[in-house]
Amino acid sequence: MKKPETQARLYVVGNLNVDLIMSTLDQWPEKGTEAMLETSSLRPGGSAGNCALALQALGTPYRLVANQGNDQFTPWLAGLFTGSAAHWPQYACETSLTFGVTHPDHERTFFSNQGHIVRLTMADVLNQLPELATPGDWVLLCGTFLCTALYADYPALLQTLKHRGYQVAVDSGWPPQGWSLELREKIPQWLQYCDALLLNEVETQGLGDGEDLQAAAQTLLALMPVEGRCIVKCGPNGAHCWSTSQHRHIAAQDIEVVDTIGAGDSFNAGYLSALLYGQDEQTALRWGVRVASAAIGSSPRVYPTWQALVADPTLANNQETQ
Repeated sequence: MKKPETQARLYVVGNLNVDLIMSTLDQWPEKGTEAMLETSSLRPGGSAGNCALALQALGTPYRLVANQGNDQFTPWLAGLFTGSAAHWPQYACETSLTFGVTHPDHERTFFSNQGHIVRLTMADVLNQLPELATPGDWVLLCGTFLCTALYADYPALLQTLKHRGYQVAVDSGWPPQGWSLELREKIPQWLQYCDALLLNEVETQGLGDGEDLQAAAQTLLALMPVEGRCIVKCGPNGAHCWSTSQHRHIAAQDIEVVDTIGAGDSFNAGYLSALLYGQDEQTALRWGVRVASAAIGSSPRVYPTWQALVADPTLANNQETQ
């Protein structure tokens, strides 16, 4: 089967860091004691890093737009993304690191330092992007509330990206400080330039300030461009897409969950890869769910090939509401 062709590219912008993941922790130990866990994994992470790994495996044309610190982890991360790292500005600071522990119910707890990602700036990003987008190019902004220097310029950044001709997607993640009124008041300033918003359920409810998922998604959609779409990743319940004209839903198949870290980032890779290749919204949702399901059901992580994604006509249990 011939691989689909595209001149477009996906630029993934944001929080690339080091992840140290250990499992499994049944309960928190008492202070001053030591607990032995079964497994550990040192790997590239962050929302942008996880998405980039999936894009590499899928063979999607992409570039990881990031920055880097200056310590023992710097050359290691750069060596994993050789096609992108030559463009990264370096800061005299430690590399951002996340320590995570997983629990028997597959939930996770994370601890992160600040490191280099809080120093990523609007100038750093724009200097790594072409002045004019190729038709079909997307920019995905990840780790919105973690890249604090970048977030301070989000309205100007998104507006500039639109002026350069890019389609813009945002996966904001969860703000460490929680959903304050001040934070929510700033959202319309940049959401008006966002073509696709990629969130999970609790992020949608938090950003949209409502417990009803559909109502929260509609609240966000009303702040977006007329052709915008609000995509909500719902784990075992698949994914939804709300636009001004319709609602779509793709169900997820039952799988044995092995490692849920980066599931939403893997979805982003599948979903945006489909759009990059000119696929329709229903297919994009299906690719997103397939890539995420493969990622969380494997260790070491395995992703579907593009042949498997293109050839699979299965839309079983999918629902579409006009």
